[in-house]
Amino acid sequence: MQVILLEKLANLGNLGDVVRVRNGYARNYLIPQKKARRATEAALKEFEARRAELEKLQAERLAAAEAVAARLNEYVLKLVQKAGVDGRLFGSVTNADIASALREAGFDTVEKVQVRLPEGPLKTTGEFDVIVALHTDVQASIKVQVEGDVA
Repeated sequence: MQVILLEKLANLGNLGDVVRVRNGYARNYLIPQKKARRATEAALKEFEARRAELEKLQAERLAAAEAVAARLNEYVLKLVQKAGVDGRLFGSVTNADIASALREAGFDTVEKVQVRLPEGPLKTTGEFDVIVALHTDVQASIKVQVEGDVA
């Protein structure tokens, strides 16, 4: 199925590109999330009429993401979890835990899917580098300090 991208998507294309994707990906994800539209003649004409508005909206999103990234870069997030005497956690620290802690710290726009844990959930105490992908072009790096609560 051919679709018109309504925003820049990683590994797919930029705003306004007409790309061919699988039918299920378009029907189940891109179109319901308002990230793309079917590439028909009427849709192409409507897109060209709204192109300036969509570019302005994308620029605003990028600027907002860069502002949050500037605050987030090198931010140190401290989490306290129950741990054994050897430093292993009872359970683990997931991207959902980190996202909720960041929201409590005042970063309201950070979602669970934006937090990237390259080595999987954190299972020991210590300091870890975590990447937060705020936009397709903007990534912030934070440090997460996991401290053990021996109880």
